[in-house]
Amino acid sequence: MPGNGPILVVGQAGQVARCLQAAAQEQAIALVCIGRPALDIAYPGAIERTIRDVAPSGIINAAAYTAVDKAEAEANEAFRINCTGPALLARAAAARDIPFVHISTDYVFDGSGSRPYRENDPTSPLGVYGRSKRDGEVEVMTANPDAVVVRTSWVYSAYGANFLKTMMRLAETHPVVRVVNDQRGAPTSAHVLAPALLKIAARLSELESGDLGGLYHLAADGETTWFGFADAIFDELKSRGRRAPDVVPIPTSEYPTPAKRPAYSVLDGTRMERVFGVRLPPWRESLTPCLDQIAPQKEPQPC
Repeated sequence: MPGNGPILVVGQAGQVARCLQAAAQEQAIALVCIGRPALDIAYPGAIERTIRDVAPSGIINAAAYTAVDKAEAEANEAFRINCTGPALLARAAAARDIPFVHISTDYVFDGSGSRPYRENDPTSPLGVYGRSKRDGEVEVMTANPDAVVVRTSWVYSAYGANFLKTMMRLAETHPVVRVVNDQRGAPTSAHVLAPALLKIAARLSELESGDLGGLYHLAADGETTWFGFADAIFDELKSRGRRAPDVVPIPTSEYPTPAKRPAYSVLDGTRMERVFGVRLPPWRESLTPCLDQIAPQKEPQPC
């Protein structure tokens, strides 16, 4: 196994990568984040150079093409980042016996289920983004059977572009917001996902063999709809003395998008909890500390 080098996080500006940096700093864990242009994972030479320079004890791939709708018109780029690159990373990690964690998505499922999806349920993604991530999972596991592939869902944080940030922006400009109420999933805070990923990487680094490799689900406990998530966000904003619009539930048919979304994509995290002892808190519980960071209580105005 590798020595005591830092954990290498592939990706730098994304939500998960930034939360991994913050979590590692809090826990005094040595970690190096490298993303484009310094490291483009679709180029083997860049991967080889980075691994040689960093000498990591583990690798977490947080780099991803996540623009679900844009992917319909940019399939080549989506597959390059979500499939080709992760496979090259996985192969390089396997060649050096470096523990490798790859992050995937609930969008590998078509949403026709009615109970939380397990790791062995058949995948059938509805769009380019989901297909690129599903194919990435297959390529990663083929290149590196000891890799751990972690599917998560509806990720949000204080960083970057995500549903939470969109709702906060709309709250400033719209008296009424219409939000889809027939897609169900689990909003997952990257602020709680990141420490869990670090725990998984640490566990893998302690092992003498890669007998924990495979697919795992890791998302917030519970489930809701995008409308339910928006309603909770606006309730939190109101409690902080901030502006919040009325929120109206609508069906998906009234909000057409280039890419289809699964109607149901709740993930069953039983295997993750059994093997790694990791379970994330309820989705509603994780929302409050995230908003504490980006939308603190407003001071009352003097009379």
